[in-house]
Amino acid sequence: MRNLFFAVCLTLASVCTAYAADFNRAEQLYRQGHFASALAEYEELLSTYPNDPFLYYNIGNCYFKMGVRGLAAANYYRAFRLAPRDPDIRHNLTLALESAGERFVPSGMPQALHQAFFGLRTDELKGLFILSLWLFCTTASVWLVKRRFGRAALAAALILALLGGWYAWRKNIEGQRLAVVAAPVAELRSGPGTNFPANANAVQGRLVIIEDARDDWYEVVVKSEGIKGWTEANSLEII
Repeated sequence: MRNLFFAVCLTLASVCTAYAADFNRAEQLYRQGHFASALAEYEELLSTYPNDPFLYYNIGNCYFKMGVRGLAAANYYRAFRLAPRDPDIRHNLTLALESAGERFVPSGMPQALHQAFFGLRTDELKGLFILSLWLFCTTASVWLVKRRFGRAALAAALILALLGGWYAWRKNIEGQRLAVVAAPVAELRSGPGTNFPANANAVQGRLVIIEDARDDWYEVVVKSEGIKGWTEANSLEII
C-alpha cells in the first residue's frame, strides 16, 4: 500500500513537472514575440488540460497579439467561465470585446453588480444551492416537529430562494449558445444561403447568440444590437 502511495505521488510530481516545463517554454516563446509558436505550445497543453482557465487566457493573449480579436475574445470568455473572479481574465476579455465595439458589462449595469452576479462559477452556485436546500430542510423539520428555530427556517427559506433564483438565472444565460464572429466580417442574410440578401454585417469580435442551425448556416442574434440574421457557420467561433 505504501509503495502504491509513493508511486502515485511520483507520477503526479512528474506530470506537474512536465506541465511546468511545457508551460514555461510557451511563456518564453510568448515573451520573445513568437506568438504563433507559443500558441501551438499552449494548444498542445490544452489537449491534455482542457479545464485550465489560464491556458485559455494565454491562448487569448496570443491571438490578441496576432490581431485575431475574435478568437482572442472567444478564449478569454472560456477562461472567464472557468475563473470568473480572476481580474486579469476579466480585464482582457473586456478589452478584446471593446476593440470590436462590444460591451462586456451591459449598458446601465453597475460594474460592481456585474462582478457580483458572475462572481461564482455555475457549479459553485449549484453547490451553495444544494447546501441551502439541506439547511432549509433541516431547520424546517425541527420547526415542524418541535416548533423551534422558526426564524432560522425563515432565513434559510429566503437564502434558498435567493440562491435558487440566482442559479436558475445563470443557468438560463449559460444555456444560450454563444459564439464570437471569427471572420473579418460576417454577413447576416435573411435566410440560410447565399441566394438570400444580406441585410447587415457583424464585424470580428462581436458576440452572437445562435438560435437555429440549418446545414452550414446559423441563425444568430447580435448580442449588443439585437440584429438577427443567418450567417455561415465557418464565420463563427462557438464558445
